[in-house]
Amino acid sequence: MTGRWEPPRVAPLPGWPQSDLMDHAQARAWLATALEEARAGLAEGGIPIGAALYGADGTLLGCGRNRRVQDDDASTHAETAAFRAAGRQRSYRGTTMVTTLSPCWYCSGLVRQFGISRVVIGEAATFHGGHDWLAGHGVEIVLLDDADCTALMRDFIARHPALWNEDIGA
Repeated sequence: MTGRWEPPRVAPLPGWPQSDLMDHAQARAWLATALEEARAGLAEGGIPIGAALYGADGTLLGCGRNRRVQDDDASTHAETAAFRAAGRQRSYRGTTMVTTLSPCWYCSGLVRQFGISRVVIGEAATFHGGHDWLAGHGVEIVLLDDADCTALMRDFIARHPALWNEDIGA
């Protein structure tokens, strides 16, 4: 013992890479699924936010998009839609929520409530949600600053500011 504090050593989760951080190439590949959902939501007249939930082994468990407009349901955010599509899991430890936009407080709460281990975020420039809070509670955050995600949201916000403000509760 050296007399100075050292962080505890934690064994990697089964099926996860040995590095401390997620491989960004893998994160970008998974983001493509969420971005496809976001574009589908926009084509339906909705808010272009998409999400996907991946298992610890990399299996796509579920994906979804913000369907507040389409379903007339304020609780149908992209992350909740992906979570619901994944069905019941015995545990969410080791799972990764991938979302095109920083998760709001509602969706951040879902991540914490069910112990989702990692959140991959396409962008947080147009909306800075609860990802700092999640990081402070041990959730690994991978912020990609993806230009396509940012452009999609900026264009949507410019064209539909009232709908966007409704979505974020402004």
